[in-house]
Amino acid sequence: MRYWLMKSEPDEVSFDDVLAAPGQTVAWFGVRNYQARNFMRDAMQIGDGILFYHSSCAVPGVAGIAEVASGPYPDASQFDRDGHYFDPKATPEQPRWISVDVKAKEQGRYLPLSEMRTVPELEDMVLLQKGSRLSISPVTPGQWKAILDLIRV
Repeated sequence: MRYWLMKSEPDEVSFDDVLAAPGQTVAWFGVRNYQARNFMRDAMQIGDGILFYHSSCAVPGVAGIAEVASGPYPDASQFDRDGHYFDPKATPEQPRWISVDVKAKEQGRYLPLSEMRTVPELEDMVLLQKGSRLSISPVTPGQWKAILDLIRV
């Protein structure tokens, strides 16, 4: 089992939106970074743990725990000519972008980025590295445990 941090802007898809979705599951769409795409396509497995992270908001942080609920499949948003994530180079025969389904598991307390920066067990976390902007990044088992301990108080 692997662990991941996946960033979402809460005004687009929040953890509350996932909790309210049918089956508490949503498609993870709109990833337009090749490294993040490759994580979804090549490394994620059904059942992997996800730290659902709210970014580009007043208080960024971990909003909940989720899991990978599907294998990879073509991201439909790349084909929507009127959509924000349209990619004119993508075709149904040669899709460029991938989605996976994400299922909410537990909410816990909100863990702000500012607090995460004070936790010694998280100092090597990709999210906390200077210049890190990836929307999906791996999380070590130790980092996963440290965050679960913090949100389950």
